Amino acid sequence: MVNKNALAAAPIAPVFALGRAPVFALALALALVLAFADPRMAAAADPAPPLRGAFGENFTLLDPPVPAPPEAFTDLTGNRVRLADFEGRVVLLNFWATWCAPCIREMPSLDRLQAALGDRGLSVAAVSIDRGGVKAIRRFAKRLGLAHLGLYHDPEGALFRAFGVTGLPASFLIDPDGAILGAYAGPAEWDGPEARALIEFYLDRPEHAAAPAAAGG
Repeated sequence: MVNKNALAAAPIAPVFALGRAPVFALALALALVLAFADPRMAAAADPAPPLRGAFGENFTLLDPPVPAPPEAFTDLTGNRVRLADFEGRVVLLNFWATWCAPCIREMPSLDRLQAALGDRGLSVAAVSIDRGGVKAIRRFAKRLGLAHLGLYHDPEGALFRAFGVTGLPASFLIDPDGAILGAYAGPAEWDGPEARALIEFYLDRPEHAAAPAAAGG
């Protein structure tokens, strides 16, 4: 079970420790190998995604992307869900909790982002680690008027640990094939121009065809 008290005692600006997640360490090592082994490979690489403003500082790009963990979480009706269920859609996975003040500030922007880009193939999956369970999540969503983004629960913290998260909020951008493109530590203005430019870069890739939105929330 996730230690809520330990997280609450963390610095106000949450951190995302790559060193605790071996999958990211491996990805970064592979990226260095590809970048320096053969200059022709770097020249032939895809255009770089736009990382501006806060996203230039706080978004960690994984190049190449790495497969997302398979651990299950649940929707608000108790059905088990995996990230693989979102195949064909770009996913913004956000870890949060109702007691996390920065999470509360950013949740409305996540809701607006889903409303704006859902039809283009984006699924915002907001995964709560609250011990209070689904009732607490539903009350929170009603109070903030969250009507668009997918709300989920990670009751045992399995997905939270698999991603190596050490603070809230923490967000991960995942491609339509289920690979992690990068991570953002801390709160963000998700419907702002910097975030939208990054996400639309992946939504507009020629190989991306929007799949129907996953059930749940």
